[in-house]
Amino acid sequence: MAREESLSAPAGGGPSHSLAEAGAIYLAATLEGQRGETQAEVARFARWYGSDRALQEVRGHDLALYSQAIGLNSPDAQRRLEVLRSFFTFAKKKGWTGTNLATHLRLPKAGRNEQSALSTPAQKTRLTPQGYAALRRELEELVAQRPQVAVDLQRAMADKDFRENSPLEAMREHQAHLEARIRDLEAILKQAVVLEGPLSKDARAQVGSTVVLCNLASGAKLRYTLVDPREVSTAQGRMSVLSPVGKALLNHRVGEEVAVAAPAGNVRFRIEAIES
Repeated sequence: MAREESLSAPAGGGPSHSLAEAGAIYLAATLEGQRGETQAEVARFARWYGSDRALQEVRGHDLALYSQAIGLNSPDAQRRLEVLRSFFTFAKKKGWTGTNLATHLRLPKAGRNEQSALSTPAQKTRLTPQGYAALRRELEELVAQRPQVAVDLQRAMADKDFRENSPLEAMREHQAHLEARIRDLEAILKQAVVLEGPLSKDARAQVGSTVVLCNLASGAKLRYTLVDPREVSTAQGRMSVLSPVGKALLNHRVGEEVAVAAPAGNVRFRIEAIES
């Protein structure tokens, strides 16, 4: 940690600026047509880190964390990082930082599981009829919001004061999240398989099954419906098949016992009934 701090100190005792001050200087040097996007992204980072904090305090680790947050939540992550890279490259040229911190602004590499998922065909999503209907309703509601969001965005863009135009920034981000969620829902519904029909006599627990369990230690009876992670509802007893209990129950029949890992040790259950 000490090594990183020494590397990040400004070279040659350069001037100390707060993030807000450095952002204003950079904005003044930015081409007029690019100022809106530049101001929005630099302001976002400044709010995240602290506008009044000195630019010299920023560390590579901070930028790595911010990059990760953008990668998880933004559909235009690469473009946003490019804007910040330009800002930190400018800061290095001005002597405000000892190293080019822009090199720390990169999206995390996909893990082995993610790379495998990208290289294989999309799998069908198994949904209950209720879950499919809920996602369909959500998609329709979001699509219906598009016209009003477009109107609100036009109003925000009418404000020409880009020095502090948080309404425009907020509306752009809201619209991006709206469109990303619409794309996600469309992809899910396109690949969905709706589970219907009665269960066979020797049915195994699967997505859509309602399973009655007996806790072998306490004798307590539990009832869960196994669902895709997108349908989870604790209040309605809808449990994800990716949860510890859900994973343990999958593909087991009535009368079979399963063990579920818990902080206090394994808990054993017996499957009393499986219903459609």
